Amino acid sequence: MKNALINTLTNTTSGIASTILRIPVGVILMAHGAQKLFGSFGGYGLEGTGQWMASIGLEPGYFMALMAGSAEFFGGLALIIGLLVRPAAAVIAFTMLMAIFTVHISNGLFMSANGYEYALTLFVVAVSLVFSGAGAYSIDKAITDNTK
Repeated sequence: MKNALINTLTNTTSGIASTILRIPVGVILMAHGAQKLFGSFGGYGLEGTGQWMASIGLEPGYFMALMAGSAEFFGGLALIIGLLVRPAAAVIAFTMLMAIFTVHISNGLFMSANGYEYALTLFVVAVSLVFSGAGAYSIDKAITDNTK
């Protein structure tokens, strides 16, 4: 039973393609999460991000900032190292849907007008990784191979 759950979470049906996709996206997500959580890279940190989230109706703002920042930062880290990529990608996909529908949808498609194209791109990558898994060069692949 335990091995079946581990195999379900870590199984990968992809070769190198998922690896190539997940690493740069993971770096981007970690950077965005670091802005929200730590104020890195010109971000506002939890306090500032939480205040902004509360101002657009996402309450409690601090908690929502913590959740979004954690999904991006730790989800991005999971993508980079290739550990538990399927569940991390599912959380990232949900986070991007929230970003699309609570922040960007009313601005149209294009990022130049704060539209949803960027969040949609990250959503599609995350959904792809939910289905394919981490790829050939990942901790997930090593775990799956060792539990068979």
